[in-house]
Amino acid sequence: MIKKFSLFLLMALFLTPFLVLGYYLTEYDYDISKLVDFNPPQTTRIYDKNGKKIANVFAKEHRYYATFEEIPPQLIEALLAIEDTSFFEHHGVNFDAIFRALIKDIKAGKMVEGASTITQQLVKNELLTREKKLSRKIKEVIYALKLERALSKKEILERYLNEIYFGHGYYGIKTAADGYFHKQLDELSLKEMAMLVGMPKAPSTYNPTKNYEISFGRANRVISRMYTLGWIDEKTYKKALMERPKVYDDTLTQNKAPFIVDEVARRVKKMGLSDFKTGGYDIYTSVDLKLQNAAKKALRYAYDKALVRIAHYKEKERQKMEKDPAYVPQDVNLSQFNGALVSLDSKSGDILALVGSVDYKKSSYNRATQGKRQPGSAFKPFIYQVALDLGYSGATKLVDVARTYKYEKNGEDLKWRPKNYEKDYKGLISLREALIHSRNLATINLVNDIGLKTLLGELKKFGIKNLPHDLSIALGTISLSPLELAHYYTSFANHGMQMQPHLIMKIEKNSTTVYKKEERSRYVTSPQQAFLMTTILRDVVKRGTGRRAAVKGLEVAGKTGTTNKSMDAWFAGYSPTVETIVWFGNDDNTPMYKGETGGRVSGPAFSKYYSQLLRLYPQIPRKFTMPPGVIKVKVDGVTEYFTDISKPPVKEREDEAEKLLF
Repeated sequence: MIKKFSLFLLMALFLTPFLVLGYYLTEYDYDISKLVDFNPPQTTRIYDKNGKKIANVFAKEHRYYATFEEIPPQLIEALLAIEDTSFFEHHGVNFDAIFRALIKDIKAGKMVEGASTITQQLVKNELLTREKKLSRKIKEVIYALKLERALSKKEILERYLNEIYFGHGYYGIKTAADGYFHKQLDELSLKEMAMLVGMPKAPSTYNPTKNYEISFGRANRVISRMYTLGWIDEKTYKKALMERPKVYDDTLTQNKAPFIVDEVARRVKKMGLSDFKTGGYDIYTSVDLKLQNAAKKALRYAYDKALVRIAHYKEKERQKMEKDPAYVPQDVNLSQFNGALVSLDSKSGDILALVGSVDYKKSSYNRATQGKRQPGSAFKPFIYQVALDLGYSGATKLVDVARTYKYEKNGEDLKWRPKNYEKDYKGLISLREALIHSRNLATINLVNDIGLKTLLGELKKFGIKNLPHDLSIALGTISLSPLELAHYYTSFANHGMQMQPHLIMKIEKNSTTVYKKEERSRYVTSPQQAFLMTTILRDVVKRGTGRRAAVKGLEVAGKTGTTNKSMDAWFAGYSPTVETIVWFGNDDNTPMYKGETGGRVSGPAFSKYYSQLLRLYPQIPRKFTMPPGVIKVKVDGVTEYFTDISKPPVKEREDEAEKLLF
C-alpha cells in the first residue's frame, strides 16, 4: 500500500508541472506580436544648419533606436556577463538557473531570486507586470519560449537594448550613451559600457548622476565577471577598473532654442506628420545656433536699454506731477512690452535666427511668426521701389506739403489731413531724401502722383496680400508678421529676387528622406533697380532715421517703421548677405512710451545682432557691390545713382513738381 502511494505521489509530482503548464497554455492568449512587430516610440531630433542638436522631442519615452549592427560586440559581452551568460545556448529559459533559484526561494520562504534570462526580462518588461507571483513566472516562461521560436537571438538582443529603461528618463542603450556620456555607441569605453549594462537591474539605484560610486561599483563587478569568464585580458581588466568616466546630468529635451522647436512643430503638423513626437525623425533646420543666441542677446539688449529710458522718463513724469497736480502721466502697462527678431540668409531665404519674445519662459508666444502688426514706414520701400521701376530716380523731386483728403465712410463725409512725424514740411524734396527721413507727406503725394490703381497693380509683383485700397497704404497700414515682412524684404536684399523663407531643410526617418525643401523665388525687379533702393536704405542708416542701426566695419541698409502713437517700432534691414527684421511693441496694441520709435528701440537690437555676427563670422562680405548698368553721379552735392530705367530727372518733371507745390 505504501509502495503504491509513493509511486502515485511520484507520478503526481512528475505530472504537476505539465498539468500546470497545460492549464496556463489553454487558459491564456500569448500574443507576442508587440515584440515581433517591434515599433517603440522614438525621439525626434532637431538640428541646426551645422548639425548641432537643438532639441529632443518625445511624448513619454525618450528613446533613440539602435539597430543590432550599431551595438558594439563588447557591449553585448558586458551585458551577457552580468545578466545571462548562457544566452546563446538556451531557448529562452535557463531551467538550471530556475532550479537553483527555486531552492533558494524555498529556503527563504519567499521569492528572492528570479533567474530570468534576457528573453524573460524582455517579456516581463513589455508583455507582463512586475509582480512576483508564480502565475506571472509561468506566463513569463511560456512567452519566452514562444518568442525564441519567432525571433533570432540578435533580434531579441536588439529589442531588449532598445526597450529597457536606463534611468534618468533614458530608454534604450543608445539614448543612455548619448545622455550620460555624450557619446555614440561605438565611442564608448569598456567602463562606460559596463556602467550602462549594469543599470537595468535597478535604474534608480545605479543612476550615475545620482549615485556615481554605486554605479561605479556595479560596473566593476561587470568587468570582473568578464575577466573571470576570460572575455577580456588582464591589461584591459585593470585599465577598465581604474577609469572614472565623466557623466553628464542633462535635461531630457536639451532644448537650446524653444522658439525654433515650437515653430518646427507647427510646420510639421501642417505637413501631416502626426507622429512628430514618437516617429524618430531627424529634422535638419536652417538655423544657426550661434546666431540664434546672438539674436536672443540682441533683443534683450535693446529691451533693457528701453527699460532704462522708460524708467528715466517715468521719473521725469513723477517730478512734473509734484510740481503740477493736474499733470496726467502717460498710462502704459510695461508688462505688455515685448519684441521679436527674425534673420534670413538673403540669397536662399533660409531662416538663420528666430526669436519670438524677450524671454521664452515668461512668454512662449512667437511674435516673429504669429504676431500681425502694422509695419508703418518700414513699408515705404515697396512704394518707392515701384516708383523707381516706373522711371523715378533718387534725384526726382517730390512734393512734401500738407493736403486735406476728403472721403466717405459709412455714408459720412470725412476728411484726412496726414502729417509728417516732425510736424513740418520741406516743400520740394528729392525721392532719396524723402525716404531717408521717412517723410509721410512726400510719400502720400508720391502715391497720388503714381496713381493708387497703378501702384496697387505694381505691388502685386511682391506678392503682398490684403493691401489697403486707399492712400493710407503710404503709411504702412497693412498687418504683417516680422517673418512675412522679412520675406518681402528679400526683394531688396537679394538683388531683386524675392526668396521664400525656409526653416526646415530636410526630414529623415531611418536614413530615408521624407521631406526636402524646395526653393521658391519670385522675380521682382532687376539687380540694377534693387541696388538703387539699397543705396537709399544705406543712407537711411548713415544719416537718416536708422542711424542707431549702424554697425562698425559693415555696410548695412534698412528702414525704420513707427506706427501712430508709437504702437509699433520696427527696423527692417540687411547687410550684403544677411537680412534681419526687428519689432518692438505692446502686446495689447496700446501705445509704448513717447519717443520709442523704430530707430530708437529696434535699431540698437539690429546693430547689436550684426556686431555679434561679425565677431562670429568675420569673413562675411562687408560692402554692397554695385552691379553693371548703374552709374554714379553727383547731383546737388549728393551722390546719386542712375540706370537705363531710372534716368536723371528731366526739367519737365521738376516743373510739374513745382506747379504742385505752388
